[in-house]
Formats: sequence, structure tokens, C-alpha cells
Amino acid sequence: MANNNEEKATFAGGCFWCMVKPFDELPGIKAVISGYTGGDKENPTYEEVCSETTGHYEAVQITFDPTIFPYERLLELYWQQIDPTDTGGQFYDRGQSYQTAIFYYNEQQKQLAEASKERLEKEGPFKDPIVTKILPAKAFYPAEEYHQHYYKKNPTHYQAYHQGSGRAGFIKENWGEKKDE
Repeated sequence: MANNNEEKATFAGGCFWCMVKPFDELPGIKAVISGYTGGDKENPTYEEVCSETTGHYEAVQITFDPTIFPYERLLELYWQQIDPTDTGGQFYDRGQSYQTAIFYYNEQQKQLAEASKERLEKEGPFKDPIVTKILPAKAFYPAEEYHQHYYKKNPTHYQAYHQGSGRAGFIKENWGEKKDE
């Protein structure tokens, strides 16, 4: 009998190219889509979002089976991909569209996200305040096809960007070797 448990999680963590690979192909993860959310313009383009005029964030929407990969584990993995203390964007990418946020779909996700943020503030490796926002989910618009699973389509450029942006070094320094894969 098929398991029809399916939920969505949406995370903004700077450049969405770097936010797909950590979640992709894990047990219970059914899909990871790069896109835009949080703003008010319908069907924005990459250029519009980067212009900082739409209010959207670059984000990933994850479809998952919570009986196999619970939301709490998604949150834990999410925190390990970002600098949650940076108010101006993430690593090389600056501006509102590259800021971090957790978009919740229901009260349970909101409570779990808030609890995980509190734990990170108390127990995490960061001295500065955690500034990642926890916001209600809004419409999610998939990004253009060339952005989807960029790490698979352009592995050399992806790896150079992941390293060159400072993300890989930050993850290694704060979370250790294997947390960014």
C-alpha cells in the first residue's frame, strides 16, 4: 500500500542553488524546487527578484514524507546551511532577496521552527543573535528551469560558487566536515 503522507517546507537561505543539494535525494524527500516566495508580485522572474522590488526571497520548497524525514530534521539541516546571524543576505549574495527565512504552512511548523531557533540561540555555535525570520507561507513560484537542480546541471560552476561564495568554509567552520552534503 502506498504511503500518501506528504507535507511542504519552504526555506530561504540565500542563493537557492546552494539550498537544493543538502536536501535533495535524502530518504523521504520527494521534491526540492528552487523558487521565489514572500513577496506580492505574481510569477516574478529572476531578474525582478534580484532587482529587490518584489519583496520575494530566493527559496527552496521541499515536498517530504514526515514519517520518513520529519520536519524537525529538515529544520536541523536547514540551520546548518546558512549564517543565521547575517541580516544583509548570505555570504557573497547581498540584499533582501538573499536573507534567511523559514516559511511555515501550519501552526505545528511554526512552533517547531520557533523552538529550533530558540535552541540554536542557546546551544548553537553563534555569539551574534539569530536573525532568521519565521514567517507564514505565501505563494511559491518555481524559478526558471535553468535554476532547477543547478548543482547537477552545472557541477563545476556550482562547486566553484559554493566554495567561492564563502558558504562551504562557513559550514565547515561552524558545523564540521559532513554537514553541508
